[in-house]
Amino acid sequence: MNDAILELLNVESAYGPIKAIRGVSLEVREGQIATVLGANGAGKTTILKTISGIIDPRKGSIRLHGEDITARDPAWIVRRGVSHVPEGREVFPLLSVRDNLMMGAYTRADRDGVARDLESVFDYFPILRERAAQDAGLLSGGQQQMLAISRAIMAAPRLILLDEPSLGLSPKLTREIFEIVVRINRERGTTMLLVEQNANMALEAADYGYVLENGRIVMEDTCAALREKEDIREFYLGMRETGARGERRWKKKKTWR
Repeated sequence: MNDAILELLNVESAYGPIKAIRGVSLEVREGQIATVLGANGAGKTTILKTISGIIDPRKGSIRLHGEDITARDPAWIVRRGVSHVPEGREVFPLLSVRDNLMMGAYTRADRDGVARDLESVFDYFPILRERAAQDAGLLSGGQQQMLAISRAIMAAPRLILLDEPSLGLSPKLTREIFEIVVRINRERGTTMLLVEQNANMALEAADYGYVLENGRIVMEDTCAALREKEDIREFYLGMRETGARGERRWKKKKTWR
C-alpha cells in the first residue's frame, strides 16, 4: 500500500515561455520530512507554488492522499490540509501577532482545537506569546519566520510546504528554527516538504531528499545516503575530498562572504 500523502507525477510549470520545472516526479510519505535541494533558479520555489495552486502546471498531476488537486484554487487546497510557508515569510505587517495567527485558522470551526493550537505555537515559540499584541511588521526577521511557521500550524494542516526557512537568518537562529521544525514533525506527526539552500541543515532535518538542477530531479535518496555522495558533499555541503592513495578524508571548503 502506498503511504504517500503527496505525489507529483511528471509535473511541468512555466513562467510565460520559460519552463521552470520539467517533468518533476516526487512523493512525500505520511509523517515524513522531505527536502528539495538546488541552487538559486533551479525551480524549487516553483514546485511549492505549483503544489499550493499559486501556479497552474502545464503538464502532469498532483495528488494529496490520492485526491487530484492539480491546478485547484489555493483556498480549496488549504481546506484540503496544505499550508504554505512562503519564501520571505509574507506576514501581515499591520496586524498583530495574534491576529496573524488567527488568520491561519480562518478555515476552522473547531474553537477548542484552535485554542489548543494557539497554546502549542506559543510553546514552540515563546517570544510570540510575549509579542502577541505587537504589529507583526515590527518583529525581527527570525521572529517573522517563527510567526509564518506558526500561522501555518494554526490551519491544522496535513502537509506543510516550507520555502527557505533559513533565508536571511543567522546560523544560530537557523538551527533554532530547524530544531523546532523537527519537533513539530515528531510531536504532531505533520508531514513536511522543505525547500532549502542550506543543504547541511536540510539533510540533517529531513528523512528523504531530492536534488533539483535546471528544473529536473537529477538525484534522490535518503538524506543519510545523500550526505555520503561525493557530488553532494562537494557542491552542496561545501566539502572536498583530500588525502593520498585513495584515502577518503573530507575538509570544509573556504566560503566567501
